[in-house]
Amino acid sequence: MTLKYLLQKEWLQLFRNSFLPKLILVYPLVVMCVIPWVMNMEVKNIRVDMVDLDRSPMSQRLVQRIIASNYFVFNAQRDSYAGAMSDIESGEADVVVTIPANYSRELTQSQASKGVIPPPQILVSANAANATKGSIGGAYLSQIILPHLADAIGLDLTKQQMQVQVLNLYNKTLDYKVFMIPALMAMLLMMLCGFLPALNIVSEKESGTIEQINVTPVSRGAFILAKIIPYFVIGLVVVSMCFLLSWGIYGITSQGSYLLVYFLAILLAIIFSALGLVISNYSDTLQQAIFVMWFAIICLMLLSGMYTPTTSMPDWAQYIVAINPMHYFIDGIRTVFVRGGTLESISTEASVLATMAIVLSLVAVWSYRKNH
Repeated sequence: MTLKYLLQKEWLQLFRNSFLPKLILVYPLVVMCVIPWVMNMEVKNIRVDMVDLDRSPMSQRLVQRIIASNYFVFNAQRDSYAGAMSDIESGEADVVVTIPANYSRELTQSQASKGVIPPPQILVSANAANATKGSIGGAYLSQIILPHLADAIGLDLTKQQMQVQVLNLYNKTLDYKVFMIPALMAMLLMMLCGFLPALNIVSEKESGTIEQINVTPVSRGAFILAKIIPYFVIGLVVVSMCFLLSWGIYGITSQGSYLLVYFLAILLAIIFSALGLVISNYSDTLQQAIFVMWFAIICLMLLSGMYTPTTSMPDWAQYIVAINPMHYFIDGIRTVFVRGGTLESISTEASVLATMAIVLSLVAVWSYRKNH
């Protein structure tokens, strides 16, 4: 009965704040509608400068083939390599392709010898200040230039290429949104179910209402439980909105059981609600709670594998990843949502998340002191 009245107090306190209900509804809507379009690791619109020192029909065919690619935006055709490098230095170009002066002659010689004489060398200079854009841009150009040279020489690379085939599993169209939508669900749960509880108790400290609870016989366990329950309900609402938006806007649905996704979402909501309450218990002001929670969220997000593979991180960082709840949730939800995994396939992730939820909830109860 005590828990019932405490929950009523929490819900009344939540809905009396005109801003929070709007935030809970609008925040997932904006994130799901905007972020999948802009947070895309596919590199496009690479600005390219062409330096054609040969100026022959053969070299111009290569220029036109590069310009026709959907991945490149033609910036300029320069007369010299130095002129193109000035575009790189000013940020107007990302890649420079230099065709040598003897391109057509060497290509004809290579064609006559059936490839015994090597084809002409084409210089590709990429701005690697942005390492991702530079390396991928260079790889895209290689995929255009090498087949072009093979066609010009008359070599049939089809048989060699057919020996190696790539079968894309689970995401056949290589749509990056399929990879990002589960991560966005994790981010929303972390932000809403982490920040709101972190500001809850400390705001009551500043307003003085916590003193009224401290003089009642309400147990610490009932008090913390009443603080946690509303936020994992909010977590379920947020995940449901994400499912609807993912289906309605992108046509992407879970390949596995929705119940498993909800189960993982409840565990993560409890974990971050408990973490937020622990931070709130030890904070005296809203600013202090905000900064501590923000620091924790940034670290947990970057070390989760949400954007970059954890196996690419240094060894010391991978030890930290092992105690990061976001890492286990990301692995679990992608296994279910993208690959159609079962409970057995996420048993490790679910067990670790459940253990963390219990431990952090106990720490939240223990850290709450009624004699503030």
